Amino acid sequence: MTPARLTISCMVLVLATGCSSKKDANKANFKDAINTYYSVHPECLWTTSVKFPTRADTSDTSKTTQYDALTDQGLLTRQQDSRKVFIFGSKQVNDYDLSDKGRSAWTADPQEPGSGNFCFGHRDVTTVDDFTVNGGTATADYHYQLGAVSPWADNAEVKTAFPTVQAALASPLSDKASLTLADSGWVVTPTPKTP
Repeated sequence: MTPARLTISCMVLVLATGCSSKKDANKANFKDAINTYYSVHPECLWTTSVKFPTRADTSDTSKTTQYDALTDQGLLTRQQDSRKVFIFGSKQVNDYDLSDKGRSAWTADPQEPGSGNFCFGHRDVTTVDDFTVNGGTATADYHYQLGAVSPWADNAEVKTAFPTVQAALASPLSDKASLTLADSGWVVTPTPKTP
């Protein structure tokens, strides 16, 4: 093949495939960046890490309802106990710990040894609807659904005990992402966690 024909062939190939770069500000690159971020930042039950084993007073339904729903799904074990209380006699408590099934579904927190969370899926962007770019930063409005959902999370009792799970499983959902242009292309700028 002559150099002229090789050049023409290369130009045709470039025109056919487009001249897109991962650094271009476009919907496809933003969708890819958001999906990449959420592939390693899954949706989890609690906003902060929790530690097991733990003990809950049976009269504290805000805790026991959640733990009991996870026990019914086989993720936790429960043992009842009576604790002596200084003046009042005794009260009923439940001790909860991770089951074997729970250990395999548990996501350990590397920042807090012994703590972790049950994560149940990750965001999967369906569309990037709009975006604005300001130099090396961008904001993208997008719709998503939850992908790779754990079967235990789709249980009615779990959804009742954890309203955030029910909300996360509703489709379609929308959100905004802040992105920054890096050497490798667009990346999501994480928002700081609120205490």
